[in-house]
Amino acid sequence: MLLLISPAKKLEFEEVAPDIGFSEPELIGKAEYIALIMKQYSESDLKRLMKLSDNLARLNFERYRRWTTDTSEQRSKQAILAFRGDVYAGMAATAFEQRDFDYAQAHLRILSGLYGVLRPLDMIQPHRLEMGTRLKNRKGDNLYDYWRGESASLINRDVEISGGEIINLASSEYFKSVDGMLDYPVVTPVFKDEKNGQYKIISIYAKKARGMMCDFVIRNRLDRAEQLQDFSAAGYRFSEEGSDSGQLLFLRKESARP
Repeated sequence: MLLLISPAKKLEFEEVAPDIGFSEPELIGKAEYIALIMKQYSESDLKRLMKLSDNLARLNFERYRRWTTDTSEQRSKQAILAFRGDVYAGMAATAFEQRDFDYAQAHLRILSGLYGVLRPLDMIQPHRLEMGTRLKNRKGDNLYDYWRGESASLINRDVEISGGEIINLASSEYFKSVDGMLDYPVVTPVFKDEKNGQYKIISIYAKKARGMMCDFVIRNRLDRAEQLQDFSAAGYRFSEEGSDSGQLLFLRKESARP
């Protein structure tokens, strides 16, 4: 079984990472090509391209100016510890033990606009590049054109090794980069919260729930999609009625929300 998640805009590179081992992104050469394009952009170019504020445009201009393929460089950090968005808050990897990191390295993949696909212990450098960015490149007009087939090929290889299904916990923006090119069954967990008597996807809660499900799988060493039905973190409960072979629905009553 292989879990797919999205990266995060929020990054943390100041804290010293524990000695958990590291790896190099498998598509680092292809990432370098994209980074070289980004290095050519001025602050104002980046502001327009990624719809950033002046401060964020300046920050990311400096990030790309300093970006390098040298993963031993001091500014590099394991991806699972560098990303700090809602999904990663739910996963709480900073509390993992070594055996959890080892399991995650084999069973978790992070889809990335810059790196294509990352393993948890792959060393990355500070950057921002959403998959939906319309960045012209040698393969087309956007990052979907550039990564098409590349990331999916690695994911298919890894699922062949690990066995089981692909568990899609990524956003639609990122899953689109591999959708239609995967050779194995894909199961997508969906998290809905009750609000005013109706169940709906509330983004901030759904993102954190995706991370909590990653934590559930990793800590319990799960290897089959059917085992996900036992997930009950933060008040969510599996709904058999709203689920099928490709989707697992989890509902949370308003009264159960922390």
